[in-house]
Amino acid sequence: MSDYRIALPLDRGDLAVKTWHDASIQAVPILAVHGWMDNAGTFNRLAPMLKGHRIHALDLAGHGLSDPRPDGMRYHNADFLDDIYAAMQHIAPNDGPLILLGHSLGAGLLMLLAGIFPERIQALIMIDGLGPISADPSNYATDTRAALEGLMSYSPSRRPIATVEQAVTARRQGITGMLSESASRDLCERALIEFESGELRWRTDKRLRLNSLMRFSEEQVLACINAITAPCLLVTGDAGLPKQLGKNKPRYAARLSHFNQLEQVNLAGGHHLHLDDCPEQVADAINAFLA
Repeated sequence: MSDYRIALPLDRGDLAVKTWHDASIQAVPILAVHGWMDNAGTFNRLAPMLKGHRIHALDLAGHGLSDPRPDGMRYHNADFLDDIYAAMQHIAPNDGPLILLGHSLGAGLLMLLAGIFPERIQALIMIDGLGPISADPSNYATDTRAALEGLMSYSPSRRPIATVEQAVTARRQGITGMLSESASRDLCERALIEFESGELRWRTDKRLRLNSLMRFSEEQVLACINAITAPCLLVTGDAGLPKQLGKNKPRYAARLSHFNQLEQVNLAGGHHLHLDDCPEQVADAINAFLA
Protein backbone atom coordinates (compact mmCIF):
# COMPACT_ATOMS: atom_id res chain seq x y z
CA MET A 1 0.00 0.00 0.00
CA SER A 2 1.44 3.38 -1.00
CA ASP A 3 0.53 6.86 -2.25
CA TYR A 4 1.64 8.97 -5.19
CA ARG A 5 0.52 12.23 -6.82
CA ILE A 6 -0.54 13.24 -10.33
CA ALA A 7 -0.08 16.81 -11.60
CA LEU A 8 -3.17 18.05 -13.43
CA PRO A 9 -2.91 20.04 -16.69
CA LEU A 10 -3.42 23.82 -16.68
CA ASP A 11 -1.91 24.19 -13.19
CA ARG A 12 -5.09 22.92 -11.56
CA GLY A 13 -3.20 21.25 -8.72
CA ASP A 14 -2.28 17.67 -7.86
CA LEU A 15 -4.39 14.57 -7.30
CA ALA A 16 -3.46 12.01 -4.65
CA VAL A 17 -3.69 8.30 -5.45
CA LYS A 18 -3.61 5.40 -2.99
CA THR A 19 -2.48 2.04 -4.36
CA TRP A 20 -2.76 -1.56 -3.26
CA HIS A 21 -0.84 -4.66 -4.42
CA ASP A 22 2.58 -5.12 -5.96
CA ALA A 23 3.55 -2.84 -8.86
CA SER A 24 4.94 -5.89 -10.69
CA ILE A 25 1.41 -7.24 -11.33
CA GLN A 26 0.95 -7.25 -15.09
CA ALA A 27 -2.86 -7.53 -15.23
CA VAL A 28 -5.07 -4.66 -16.36
CA PRO A 29 -4.99 -2.00 -13.60
CA ILE A 30 -8.08 -0.94 -11.68
CA LEU A 31 -8.87 2.77 -11.32
CA ALA A 32 -11.12 3.32 -8.30
CA VAL A 33 -13.06 6.50 -7.51
CA HIS A 34 -14.91 7.27 -4.26
CA GLY A 35 -18.23 8.96 -3.53
CA TRP A 36 -19.11 12.58 -2.78
CA MET A 37 -17.36 13.97 0.33
CA ASP A 38 -15.47 10.67 0.77
CA ASN A 39 -11.91 9.78 -0.32
CA ALA A 40 -9.69 6.86 -1.32
CA GLY A 41 -9.98 5.48 2.21
CA THR A 42 -13.41 4.18 1.22
CA PHE A 43 -11.59 1.25 -0.45
CA ASN A 44 -9.40 0.36 2.55
CA ARG A 45 -11.24 -2.89 3.24
CA LEU A 46 -12.32 -3.85 -0.25
CA ALA A 47 -9.09 -3.27 -2.21
CA PRO A 48 -6.89 -5.82 -0.35
CA MET A 49 -9.45 -8.53 -1.18
CA LEU A 50 -9.44 -7.86 -4.94
CA LYS A 51 -6.79 -10.26 -6.21
CA GLY A 52 -4.65 -10.16 -9.31
CA HIS A 53 -4.86 -6.45 -10.11
CA ARG A 54 -3.03 -3.33 -8.98
CA ILE A 55 -5.60 -0.86 -7.62
CA HIS A 56 -5.21 2.90 -7.94
CA ALA A 57 -7.76 4.74 -5.76
CA LEU A 58 -8.09 8.41 -6.59
CA ASP A 59 -8.87 11.29 -4.25
CA LEU A 60 -10.99 13.62 -6.37
CA ALA A 61 -10.07 17.32 -6.27
CA GLY A 62 -11.11 18.87 -2.97
CA HIS A 63 -11.31 15.45 -1.32
CA GLY A 64 -8.79 13.56 0.78
CA LEU A 65 -5.15 14.44 0.11
CA SER A 66 -5.78 15.96 -3.34
CA ASP A 67 -5.52 19.71 -3.87
CA PRO A 68 -8.70 21.81 -3.83
CA ARG A 69 -9.82 23.78 -6.84
CA PRO A 70 -8.19 27.21 -7.16
CA ASP A 71 -9.81 30.05 -5.24
CA GLY A 72 -13.02 31.34 -6.80
CA MET A 73 -13.91 28.12 -8.62
CA ARG A 74 -16.89 25.85 -8.14
CA TYR A 75 -16.94 22.05 -8.41
CA HIS A 76 -18.74 20.56 -11.41
CA ASN A 77 -19.00 16.90 -12.42
CA ALA A 78 -17.71 17.75 -15.89
CA ASP A 79 -14.47 19.03 -14.34
CA PHE A 80 -14.09 15.77 -12.41
CA LEU A 81 -14.13 13.99 -15.79
CA ASP A 82 -11.05 16.04 -16.74
CA ASP A 83 -9.33 14.93 -13.54
CA ILE A 84 -10.15 11.24 -13.93
CA TYR A 85 -9.03 11.28 -17.56
CA ALA A 86 -5.65 12.65 -16.43
CA ALA A 87 -5.44 9.75 -13.97
CA MET A 88 -6.37 7.29 -16.72
CA GLN A 89 -3.51 8.57 -18.87
CA HIS A 90 -1.07 8.26 -15.97
CA ILE A 91 -2.15 4.79 -14.83
CA ALA A 92 -2.51 3.29 -18.31
CA PRO A 93 -0.31 5.34 -20.67
CA ASN A 94 -0.53 5.09 -24.45
CA ASP A 95 -4.30 4.64 -24.22
CA GLY A 96 -3.92 1.34 -22.39
CA PRO A 97 -6.87 -0.68 -21.06
CA LEU A 98 -8.40 -0.15 -17.62
CA ILE A 99 -10.95 -1.62 -15.26
CA LEU A 100 -13.11 1.06 -13.60
CA LEU A 101 -14.43 0.69 -10.03
CA GLY A 102 -16.57 3.43 -8.51
CA HIS A 103 -18.78 4.07 -5.51
CA SER A 104 -21.74 6.49 -5.61
CA LEU A 105 -20.51 9.71 -7.29
CA GLY A 106 -17.42 7.84 -8.46
CA ALA A 107 -19.59 5.13 -10.03
CA GLY A 108 -21.54 7.78 -11.93
CA LEU A 109 -18.47 9.57 -13.23
CA LEU A 110 -16.80 6.33 -14.31
CA MET A 111 -20.00 5.18 -16.00
CA LEU A 112 -19.88 8.31 -18.18
CA LEU A 113 -16.21 7.76 -19.01
CA ALA A 114 -16.85 4.11 -19.89
CA GLY A 115 -19.11 5.39 -22.66
CA ILE A 116 -16.78 8.22 -23.67
CA PHE A 117 -13.75 5.90 -24.03
CA PRO A 118 -15.35 2.49 -24.64
CA GLU A 119 -12.33 1.04 -26.45
CA ARG A 120 -10.17 1.44 -23.33
CA ILE A 121 -12.49 0.01 -20.69
CA GLN A 122 -12.28 -3.72 -20.05
CA ALA A 123 -14.90 -3.74 -17.28
CA LEU A 124 -17.01 -1.28 -15.27
CA ILE A 125 -17.93 -1.96 -11.62
CA MET A 126 -20.43 0.33 -9.91
CA ILE A 127 -21.11 0.16 -6.16
CA ASP A 128 -24.43 1.70 -5.12
CA GLY A 129 -24.36 4.24 -7.91
CA LEU A 130 -25.93 4.36 -11.38
CA GLY A 131 -24.90 7.66 -12.87
CA PRO A 132 -25.20 11.32 -11.93
CA ILE A 133 -28.36 13.12 -10.89
CA SER A 134 -29.51 14.62 -14.17
CA ALA A 135 -31.16 17.99 -14.71
CA ASP A 136 -34.80 18.54 -15.57
CA PRO A 137 -34.73 21.36 -18.16
CA SER A 138 -38.04 22.70 -16.87
CA ASN A 139 -36.36 23.44 -13.52
CA TYR A 140 -33.42 25.32 -15.03
CA ALA A 141 -34.43 28.80 -13.83
CA THR A 142 -35.09 27.81 -10.21
CA ASP A 143 -32.05 25.49 -10.02
CA THR A 144 -29.74 28.17 -11.41
CA ARG A 145 -31.13 30.82 -9.08
CA ALA A 146 -30.44 28.56 -6.09
CA ALA A 147 -26.86 28.01 -7.29
CA LEU A 148 -26.21 31.73 -7.81
CA GLU A 149 -27.70 32.77 -4.48
CA GLY A 150 -25.85 29.97 -2.69
CA LEU A 151 -22.48 31.25 -3.87
CA MET A 152 -23.25 34.79 -2.72
CA SER A 153 -23.97 33.55 0.80
CA TYR A 154 -21.02 31.14 0.92
CA SER A 155 -18.39 31.59 3.63
CA PRO A 156 -15.11 29.64 3.57
CA SER A 157 -14.63 29.89 7.32
CA ARG A 158 -14.73 26.66 9.30
CA ARG A 159 -14.78 25.93 12.98
CA PRO A 160 -11.73 24.04 14.28
CA ILE A 161 -12.22 20.45 15.43
CA ALA A 162 -11.31 19.68 19.02
CA THR A 163 -10.22 16.05 18.55
CA VAL A 164 -10.06 13.28 15.98
CA GLU A 165 -12.78 11.52 17.95
CA GLN A 166 -15.08 14.53 17.45
CA ALA A 167 -14.43 14.38 13.70
CA VAL A 168 -15.09 10.64 13.57
CA THR A 169 -18.38 11.12 15.42
CA ALA A 170 -19.41 13.95 13.07
CA ARG A 171 -18.55 11.94 9.93
CA ARG A 172 -20.66 9.03 11.11
CA GLN A 173 -23.77 11.18 10.64
CA GLY A 174 -23.71 11.04 6.85
CA ILE A 175 -26.57 12.18 4.63
CA THR A 176 -26.52 8.75 2.94
CA GLY A 177 -26.81 6.74 6.15
CA MET A 178 -25.07 6.05 9.43
CA LEU A 179 -21.47 4.83 9.32
CA SER A 180 -19.80 2.65 11.92
CA GLU A 181 -17.04 4.17 14.05
CA SER A 182 -14.35 2.16 12.26
CA ALA A 183 -15.62 3.04 8.78
CA SER A 184 -15.79 6.72 9.70
CA ARG A 185 -12.21 6.52 10.96
CA ASP A 186 -11.07 5.10 7.60
CA LEU A 187 -12.48 8.17 5.85
CA CYS A 188 -11.30 10.69 8.45
CA GLU A 189 -7.71 9.46 8.10
CA ARG A 190 -7.45 11.30 4.74
CA ALA A 191 -10.03 14.00 5.47
CA LEU A 192 -8.28 15.84 8.33
CA ILE A 193 -5.27 18.12 8.51
CA GLU A 194 -3.39 18.91 11.71
CA PHE A 195 -1.46 22.18 12.02
CA GLU A 196 1.69 22.72 14.07
CA SER A 197 -0.44 24.35 16.75
CA GLY A 198 -2.29 21.05 17.12
CA GLU A 199 -5.46 22.49 15.59
CA LEU A 200 -7.49 20.09 13.43
CA ARG A 201 -9.54 21.09 10.37
CA TRP A 202 -11.31 19.26 7.56
CA ARG A 203 -9.36 18.92 4.32
CA THR A 204 -12.56 18.26 2.37
CA ASP A 205 -13.38 21.46 0.50
CA LYS A 206 -16.50 23.18 1.83
CA ARG A 207 -17.31 24.39 -1.71
CA LEU A 208 -18.30 20.82 -2.60
CA ARG A 209 -21.60 21.50 -0.80
CA LEU A 210 -22.53 24.37 -3.13
CA ASN A 211 -25.32 23.79 -5.66
CA SER A 212 -23.91 23.14 -9.10
CA LEU A 213 -24.50 25.58 -11.96
CA MET A 214 -24.37 22.69 -14.43
CA ARG A 215 -25.83 19.19 -14.52
CA PHE A 216 -25.94 16.63 -17.31
CA SER A 217 -29.23 16.03 -19.08
CA GLU A 218 -30.78 12.56 -18.93
CA GLU A 219 -30.24 12.28 -22.69
CA GLN A 220 -26.50 12.81 -22.22
CA VAL A 221 -26.39 10.16 -19.49
CA LEU A 222 -28.24 7.64 -21.67
CA ALA A 223 -25.98 8.40 -24.63
CA CYS A 224 -22.98 7.40 -22.52
CA ILE A 225 -24.66 4.21 -21.28
CA ASN A 226 -25.57 3.26 -24.84
CA ALA A 227 -21.93 3.69 -25.88
CA ILE A 228 -20.51 1.35 -23.21
CA THR A 229 -19.20 -1.88 -24.73
CA ALA A 230 -17.56 -3.40 -21.63
CA PRO A 231 -19.34 -5.84 -19.31
CA CYS A 232 -20.72 -4.01 -16.26
CA LEU A 233 -21.44 -5.00 -12.67
CA LEU A 234 -23.79 -3.09 -10.36
CA VAL A 235 -23.53 -4.00 -6.66
CA THR A 236 -26.17 -2.42 -4.42
CA GLY A 237 -27.15 -2.57 -0.78
CA ASP A 238 -30.78 -3.33 -0.03
CA ALA A 239 -30.81 -0.29 2.29
CA GLY A 240 -28.75 1.78 -0.15
CA LEU A 241 -29.51 2.96 -3.68
CA PRO A 242 -32.71 0.91 -4.28
CA LYS A 243 -34.24 2.29 -1.07
CA GLN A 244 -33.16 5.90 -1.57
CA LEU A 245 -34.25 6.45 -5.19
CA GLY A 246 -37.61 8.02 -4.37
CA LYS A 247 -38.92 10.07 -7.31
CA ASN A 248 -35.85 9.07 -9.37
CA LYS A 249 -36.84 5.38 -9.41
CA PRO A 250 -38.46 5.39 -12.91
CA ARG A 251 -35.49 7.29 -14.37
CA TYR A 252 -32.95 4.87 -12.91
CA ALA A 253 -34.99 1.85 -13.98
CA ALA A 254 -34.90 3.21 -17.53
CA ARG A 255 -31.11 3.54 -17.29
CA LEU A 256 -30.80 -0.14 -16.42
CA SER A 257 -32.54 -1.07 -19.68
CA HIS A 258 -29.90 0.79 -21.73
CA PHE A 259 -26.91 -1.32 -20.65
CA ASN A 260 -25.77 -3.91 -23.17
CA GLN A 261 -24.10 -6.21 -20.59
CA LEU A 262 -25.12 -5.63 -16.98
CA GLU A 263 -24.90 -8.03 -14.05
CA GLN A 264 -26.65 -6.97 -10.84
CA VAL A 265 -25.92 -8.13 -7.29
CA ASN A 266 -27.97 -6.90 -4.33
CA LEU A 267 -26.58 -7.48 -0.84
CA ALA A 268 -27.69 -6.80 2.72
CA GLY A 269 -26.21 -3.39 3.51
CA GLY A 270 -26.41 0.36 3.16
CA HIS A 271 -24.85 2.90 0.86
CA HIS A 272 -21.30 2.19 2.10
CA LEU A 273 -21.70 -1.59 1.97
CA HIS A 274 -18.19 -2.05 0.50
CA LEU A 275 -16.62 -0.30 3.51
CA ASP A 276 -18.99 -0.93 6.37
CA ASP A 277 -21.59 -3.67 6.02
CA CYS A 278 -20.25 -6.50 3.86
CA PRO A 279 -16.90 -5.78 2.15
CA GLU A 280 -16.17 -9.51 1.92
CA GLN A 281 -19.37 -10.21 -0.04
CA VAL A 282 -18.76 -7.20 -2.29
CA ALA A 283 -15.22 -8.49 -2.97
CA ASP A 284 -16.57 -11.96 -3.74
CA ALA A 285 -19.01 -10.50 -6.27
CA ILE A 286 -16.31 -8.41 -7.94
CA ASN A 287 -13.75 -11.23 -8.03
CA ALA A 288 -16.31 -13.58 -9.57
CA PHE A 289 -17.28 -10.94 -12.14
CA LEU A 290 -13.66 -10.24 -13.13
CA ALA A 291 -12.88 -13.95 -13.33
